[in-house]
Amino acid sequence: MASEKVETVVAGNYIEMEREEEDSKSSKSKLSSFFWHGGSVYDAWFSCASNQVAQVLLTLPYSFSQLGLLSGILLQLFYGLMGSWTAYLISILYVEYRTRKEREKVDFRNHVIQWFEVLDGLLGKHWRNIGLFFNCTFLLFGSVIQLIACASNIYYINDNLDKRTWTYIFGACCATTVFIPSFHNYRIWSFLGLIMTSFTAWYLTIASLLHGQVEGVKHSGPTKMVLYFTGATNILYTFGGHAVTVEIMHAMWKPQKFKSIYLLATLYVLTLTLPSASAVYWAFGDMLLTHSNAFSLLPRTGFRDTAVILMLIHQFITFGFACTPLYFVWEKFIGVHNTKSTFKRALARLPVVIPIWFLAIIFPFFGPINSTVGSLLVSFTVYIIPALAHMITFAPAAARENAVERPPKCLGGWAGLYSLNIFVVVWVLVVGFGFGGWASMLNFIQQVDTFGLFTKCYQCPPHKV
Repeated sequence: MASEKVETVVAGNYIEMEREEEDSKSSKSKLSSFFWHGGSVYDAWFSCASNQVAQVLLTLPYSFSQLGLLSGILLQLFYGLMGSWTAYLISILYVEYRTRKEREKVDFRNHVIQWFEVLDGLLGKHWRNIGLFFNCTFLLFGSVIQLIACASNIYYINDNLDKRTWTYIFGACCATTVFIPSFHNYRIWSFLGLIMTSFTAWYLTIASLLHGQVEGVKHSGPTKMVLYFTGATNILYTFGGHAVTVEIMHAMWKPQKFKSIYLLATLYVLTLTLPSASAVYWAFGDMLLTHSNAFSLLPRTGFRDTAVILMLIHQFITFGFACTPLYFVWEKFIGVHNTKSTFKRALARLPVVIPIWFLAIIFPFFGPINSTVGSLLVSFTVYIIPALAHMITFAPAAARENAVERPPKCLGGWAGLYSLNIFVVVWVLVVGFGFGGWASMLNFIQQVDTFGLFTKCYQCPPHKV
């Protein structure tokens, strides 16, 4: 019977040891398993698409006002493809690492593999430490951004409380994600999250077109280099949601099938982000420069309130996506990762939420914080480090010869792959981290100077504060 649970893929002798569908069906009802225990290719696609586009949907029109329509569209397509490429590299490195370890008879059935462990196994402890720092810091601020977005959005339904108070409330709500064991258990949440985001995207598109252009609308972007690169790094951030790729892959029954999933998810996400950002920018133009949340410019209707509520739920889900890898790291650090008790693990995870809560109260700058995180953290976490790690891993001729996954022939083999990786590293280092970091930090400092730290209600109309 054991042989039925262990499937060997001939290409590279990759051994799959995660599939426990039969066990789950015997221990849980089929209905519970259907909603709670996912690991298929479709689950991975929903997880990638749902995680990739959440609150950024509301800030992309703001980026278009900084970039101009043409640059906004082209950069979405460009960074969408680049993000899909580096997600593919991460998936290749995961399969390579896991295959090597399983040939050494390492069993991962009670252990969730993470990105820093892949780097450690393939390149050593220094790469592990670099990967751990950037990945954890990015996911920490990614969680902070979701919490800030919750407070920003709910304010447009109920302004009786200021945004800081709403941050306190939603921080407590998001803390309940400690009870979700792993990415296996996001099946129904990923599906619902994508439905909610799709509704919001098409609401923004249709509502903007029906609203029409405001009187005297201007589309003057780009006007300043600082604004241009700030907007560009927000788009870099938008398509840099694959910091949880390894955890999503590990939750799959057949992780080796992940290779094209992120690209397919990105193509769907583009059908949401391009029409919505273009329509809102067409309708409101330069007004978006001082309104980083697209909801703030659309009139209040039942549809807008519905979109706000759906986005709130989705941001709760995305908070869980960003925070779950942090929970895993913390569990491993304090030695409870292999504990089977969900309650014990949940209690152990709670300290992770506290700094996220605190940072969301200090820096409530919805919009500008995206660009800052994109340039300083996303640029390295999911673009530069994966490309460099892939090149160094397969630099020895023996590693290329014995690689589990070989480069696609359409790219020109290893030479084409290395050329593409070098381009990614140089582009993101110069444009994303260099110019983007300069511009986003200037913009972020301006927000601090204008509103101050711990601001009670960021970008709220004066009479509502």
